[in-house]
Amino acid sequence: MDLVLLCVFLPLVTVTWGQYGGDYYYGPYNYGDNDEWANVYRQGFNFQCPHGQVIVAVRSVFNKKEGSDRLWNYACMPAAQSLGEPTECWWEEINRAGTEWYQTCSNNGLVAGFQSQYFPSVLDREWQFYCCRYSRRCPYSCWLTTEYPGHYGEDMDMMMYTYDYYIRGATTTFSAVDRDRQWKFIVCRMTEYDCPFQNV
Repeated sequence: MDLVLLCVFLPLVTVTWGQYGGDYYYGPYNYGDNDEWANVYRQGFNFQCPHGQVIVAVRSVFNKKEGSDRLWNYACMPAAQSLGEPTECWWEEINRAGTEWYQTCSNNGLVAGFQSQYFPSVLDREWQFYCCRYSRRCPYSCWLTTEYPGHYGEDMDMMMYTYDYYIRGATTTFSAVDRDRQWKFIVCRMTEYDCPFQNV
């Protein structure tokens, strides 16, 4: 009987710990309906989180027959209350199609959206990050995720499981053979106080 009670209450304790005292998000992330995507194949799109929210999950499916393009979907969650409200938001510089690139949000910003345009001449997309700065908070304890997708042409499902870590940018590789990208997301914690650094 005790084992049955443990099995019932352990998930509740785990969720409560994740929300209030632990270091983890315990989803699920709301992507909207399963058939709802930010784009259609071979078309541009602009996705922005609601004010005060940041990107916490990225989902994508690849289709070689549709110009080696991908459908994209994103999930957002509110930034931690300790960061306060965003003080400024902007679009970063364009990352060109058909090339490898590395970019973080300037001014210590966090990724709160994506904009993309498809180019049939190279069967690839160019990208821009929508970034938001929270007062003068600064990143620390940064790291790169593993590659998403694990192999070119595969579906992609990247989720931020760790609470108080935020996506600040990405580095991507592009395969001229597969006409697809692999992403590594740049993830950081943010200070709970203002710091003197203007840009990291």
